[in-house]
Amino acid sequence: MDVLWMIALLAIPFLMFASSTFVFYFKKFFYVAWMMLLAVVAIPLCILKSGGRDIENMRVIRFLVRHVKYLLGLRFEVSGWEHLQTEGPYVVISNHQSSLDVLGLMEILPDRCSAIAKKELIYAGTVGLICWLGGIVFINRKKTSDAKGVMADTAKVMLNEQIRLWVFPEGTRNQNGDLLPFKKGAFHLAVQAQLQRKPSRSTSQMAWKRDSPQGEPHLARPVGGLLRGRPGESSPRLSSQLQRKMVHVPIIPVVFSSYGNFYLQKEKQFKSGTIRLKILPKIETKGMTPDDVTSLCEKSFRLMRSAFLDISGTRSNGPLRH
Repeated sequence: MDVLWMIALLAIPFLMFASSTFVFYFKKFFYVAWMMLLAVVAIPLCILKSGGRDIENMRVIRFLVRHVKYLLGLRFEVSGWEHLQTEGPYVVISNHQSSLDVLGLMEILPDRCSAIAKKELIYAGTVGLICWLGGIVFINRKKTSDAKGVMADTAKVMLNEQIRLWVFPEGTRNQNGDLLPFKKGAFHLAVQAQLQRKPSRSTSQMAWKRDSPQGEPHLARPVGGLLRGRPGESSPRLSSQLQRKMVHVPIIPVVFSSYGNFYLQKEKQFKSGTIRLKILPKIETKGMTPDDVTSLCEKSFRLMRSAFLDISGTRSNGPLRH
């Protein structure tokens, strides 16, 4: 048995040199296993630090994860750092290519910033638990009504707790060399958050209920609703007096360059490489209403697609219909 183990250990360096497919699966397995191990370390640290679920736990997670890029042979070149030096709440949006995006997220993650993720992630063992402890917001992508409810609740919490949220508006992983059309959830979130009146100190805590059909806790719904006009009419522009009383929630686009030169899922290739991260200037949402969401989404898409093609060295095949 010892001889077999010795042969297996000696074979690994040879296979790493001779087989790109072996390298692909080895790195993927190592990445997942190492992240789960880091979560085991992070869970007690977060509980000791904050006593449970708290967005401040993202500091611990960020610190523990930042070295992983070196183990996978990856480097990040970041430009536009100054655009993240924005006070108050905001929504970060970025393109989504693979689970490796987590490394880029942790590379530049601002303080008091968490993310929105699919509900299935919470069941991913220790990784799911540490995501929950870090304040990540889980949504059910298969039930649009549930997702919209969570986003509405999150908009209120963003303002009450002065937090930032990272969203992948494509909605799913995409490695086709271009961006997928954006879903509008992130943009509704930014607009809804600014339409909430600035809360008093007594109402700044997160509320929980257990009246869902499954008995699961969820955020209490904010009192009141969005500004709406009559049916068939556009929403009224916000008065200047009301705008001065509100906290505006801008959108900050972050663009990852294409992974195509080092990571190819279908071809089973995972080499060393450099990822360019470009942080674009913030997009203001001041004075916007739900009727402006579509144009806000389209503007963000155009800016990010142009930056993606530029930093990836990819030629455009013409405008992509959004």
